[in-house]
Order: sequence, then C-alpha cells, then structure tokens
Amino acid sequence: MTAPTSTRTAADAGAVAVRIRDLAVSFATDAGAVRAVDGVDLTVRPGEVLAVVGESGSGKTVTAKTILGLLPENATARGAVVLANKAGTAEHDVVSLSASQLRRVRGTDVAMVFQEPSAALNPVYTVGWQIAEGLRAHGKVSKAEGRRRAIEILGRVGIPDPDERVDHYPHQFSGGQKQRIIIAMALVLDPGLIVADEPTTALDVTVQAEILDLLRRVRDEFGTAIVLITHNMGVVADLADTVAVMYQGKVVEQAPVGELFAAPQDDYTRRLLGSVPRIGEARARTAERAAARPAGWAEAEPVVAARGLEITYPGRFRTPGFRAVQGVDLTIRPGEVLGLVGESGSGKSTIGRAIAGLTKVTGGSLQVLGTEMHGVRPRELRPVRPRIGFVFQDPASSFNPLLTIADCVAEPLVVHGRARDVGAARARVDELLEAVQLPRAYGDRFPHELSGGQRQRVSLARALALDPELLVADEPTSALDVSVQARVLDLFAELQAELGFACLFISHDLAVVDLLADRIAVLYRGRLVEEGTGEQVLGSPSDPYTQRLLASLPVPDPVAQAARRVELERLRALD
Repeated sequence: MTAPTSTRTAADAGAVAVRIRDLAVSFATDAGAVRAVDGVDLTVRPGEVLAVVGESGSGKTVTAKTILGLLPENATARGAVVLANKAGTAEHDVVSLSASQLRRVRGTDVAMVFQEPSAALNPVYTVGWQIAEGLRAHGKVSKAEGRRRAIEILGRVGIPDPDERVDHYPHQFSGGQKQRIIIAMALVLDPGLIVADEPTTALDVTVQAEILDLLRRVRDEFGTAIVLITHNMGVVADLADTVAVMYQGKVVEQAPVGELFAAPQDDYTRRLLGSVPRIGEARARTAERAAARPAGWAEAEPVVAARGLEITYPGRFRTPGFRAVQGVDLTIRPGEVLGLVGESGSGKSTIGRAIAGLTKVTGGSLQVLGTEMHGVRPRELRPVRPRIGFVFQDPASSFNPLLTIADCVAEPLVVHGRARDVGAARARVDELLEAVQLPRAYGDRFPHELSGGQRQRVSLARALALDPELLVADEPTSALDVSVQARVLDLFAELQAELGFACLFISHDLAVVDLLADRIAVLYRGRLVEEGTGEQVLGSPSDPYTQRLLASLPVPDPVAQAARRVELERLRALD
C-alpha cells in the first residue's frame, strides 16, 4: 500500500519532523494481547530535542521504534506516525509503509542511535565500510566516494585522525568513540530526525559530557531533530528542549524542559524527579552513620589495606604489558562503605576484581581480610572467598539462564558446603529473597522473567548468601532507571546498616556514590588523585581531574546544568 504523500516547504511555520497521533501498540502473547503504548500524541519540530522519559516498561522505547518501523512481527500498531523528510517536501505515515518503503525512509528521513554500540557494530568489518554501507543501501556509491564520505563524517563527529581510523575495526576504539561512530552512521545520509535510545547509559560522566556536546552540535549544525530516550534526568536537563513523561503506555505530562523541572504537574513526574539522587542531599545521613561508630573504630584492623598497589596486564606477541593500577594506597575499615569513582579505564573495576581475588596483583601490597593477595596461592585464597560477596554490573549476564532464581541464589551455599543441594538451601534462599524485598515465589522463576531491578535485587541476595564481611559492588545500578535505582539504593543502604558488612562501591555516578559512601576515592589513569569524605571530595575538590569529573556530571536542573556546562568548558580550556 502506498503511503500518503504531501508537498510543503520547510519554511512553513508549522513544519514538523515527526507527528505522532493516537498511537497504540499491542503485542500478541500466549496470555493474550498486551498493550504497551496507549493513545500517545507527540510532535517534534526541525532542530528540536524531545526527551521521552519514564521507568522501564513505560512504552518509551516501543514508541521510538515505531517511528522507524522496527516493531517485531507480533506487534500491532494503530494511529499515525507522520514522518517528514528534511527538506520538508514530503511526508509519510510510517504505520502504513511497506517493508520496501521503510527501507527507503530509514537513514534518509530518520536514523537510529542505539544504546549499546558494541552490539550495533559488526566486529568483522572496518568502521569506514560500515558507515559507507548506509550510502550503498540508498544508491550507487563508488568505493572511493564512500570512503571519502566516511572520513568526512568521522571527522565531524570528533574521531581523531579520521583518514587513518576509517580503516580500523570496532574493537580498536573506546566506548565513547564507538558511540561517536554510531552517531556518524546515523548522520551520513543527513536525516531530518535521529532517534537516540539511551545513548549515554553505559558511559562514564566525562565521556557522557562529550557525547552530549556532540548531540548538541548535531542539532545546531546539522539542523537535525532528535528524539531522546533516556532515564537520566540530568541528561534531559542538559540537552532537551521539550520533555514527554510516559507511564504505563501513556504520556502523562509534556512541557518545555524549564517548566517541567521547575513545576511538574503530574504526581508521577514529581515522584520521578524526587527519585533522582543529588550530590549533597545525603551528607546528614553519612554524618549520623559516622557519629554512631564505636570508640576505637578508626584504629581497627582494616578489612582491605592497599599499599603501593600495582596491577599490570601482560602484553601479547612481545608487546609491553599495560599497567592498569599504579601506586594506589587505600583502606576500607569494618562496616565502612568506600566509593571508588573515575572514568572508564581508570582502574576502578581492576581494583575491585583484585580485592575479590579475580585479578592478579603484580606489585605492592594488597591485604584482604588478613590475607596478602600479592603472590597468593589458590589454596590460600580458598578460605577467604566465602567472606567476600560480589555484585556484578549486569546481573542478566552473570546468571545462568537455564537455572531458576532459587538455583542461582543457592549456588554459593552449595559450592562452599553450607548446603547439601538446592533443596536443602531453599529455606535460606527464601529468607534472602525476602531480605531484598522479593516474594519467595520468585525463586521458581527464571532470570529472563524478572525486570532489571528485580534481577539486581537477586544479584544482591546471592552476594549476601554467605554473610560476607566484605562486599564488592561494581556499577550495580548503572543500567537501572531512576525510580528502580532509588529503590535498589535504599535497599542496599538498609541491608548495609543491618548486616554491617564493609563495601567497595564502584560507580561512575558521583551522586549515587555520595548517597551511599562514607569516604570517596577518585582514580585517574590508575592513580589515586583524591580521597576524603563526600563533603571534601565533591563539595570542594582540590584535584583538577576531580573538578572536571564533577563539572561533567549533569544535574537535574536546566538552569544549574547550563552553568555547569560553562564551568566544564573553562576547565577543559585549562588542560
């Protein structure tokens, strides 16, 4: 069926990039139809950034995928998604387009920036070939011309030495650079609209700030409209012109960004904004916890003590090794939460893995629960392992999908001889599930049947199964939306206060660390550059890197965020 087409000029006052009217999307399942989107109305104008926010399951990603016609076969859509080309000379109703018509529209009128660039890029082709693929799909382009266009767009998105890097493969780029390449692939055909689905979720705050600057340039220099799907309200405050809040498939509030943050009208919007952690808001709670410490606590034997810690990854094929951690001194006392922050590649996860005995220490000293980890033998490490819990960043990949939740939580109990089998451990498993505020019946489910927040609670339950004295939490909330993150953080704080375990909390979110940590340590290129309480490190940072890190963190306030952006530019100019 041919989609309706009309002609108009982009100069028309009523020009729009996409207009969504009464959109409803349902999915056919064995249990019947499930309505994911219900009566959504949205309009995005050329050069405008519309942020669509809401918790997981609110329908924001389904709405975004409808704009590109990327819904699965079991989905049924009704309503209208009217997409205009960049020149404003034609428009199409995406809902009624055939597969061949959709292929012509994608890339030229609308393009997608995916959440996980590593999954979106093909590892066996160079990035130049993959960028030129979009050009080849929409017309005959010579190899030389495709390469020239790829080099040009790589340079425009900030990839250094684009004439050389065009022939490199995805694994040769950092996470932030891969996201820039995905944006380049979206821009190469100069579409009028880009749909960006959580484009900064997995990035640390400094790289995130660079990607937000790039998206701002895309809007201003290319004149491209952007639909931004995100759960980060700081990102919304930094980039968006208009915000639409979705809840249970409906748009419950829509307003200019300044109005929405200053005076939210809907109860759900107010709860969503209230869930966002802010630097400084938990200082009183941290001070109360410090005041409640018993006498002599500061002189107690540390749970973790690093002195001149060095960790080097061996090189291959006669290449020198990479020194990930160099000369780090830090301690964690009993019952203390130490927040470890820094950008990707700073060495924070390497330190966490070394403390858990998962990465070899190559220099200095690292004592964990009285055991020296430098040169430790597996036999000597065996009695220490049950005393350490580990919460992984992505519980979905750390669980065996063939095992039930009860099997996953019981695994450490069985492995360390605390229970004969899963059946014998079930009482303890039920107790742990209730401790993380999940029903006992969830033990009979499989990991894929739980939401992201529920899986992270199960991961916490598994880490606590052996009553550890030390917990290593590596980015445990980075992939969660703000409302789920708030509940998980509250649960974590309650369990830590109740059980009294010491914790190394690794994160790139400074506000989350400030909420939970007694002390904060800042890593930069494998070195410890600053350490102290949240008030000292985040309230008045002394190291230039910490100052840049703090200025890079987007805050959920458009006015304050504009001032932070100016400060970040000033600090960058000093480098």
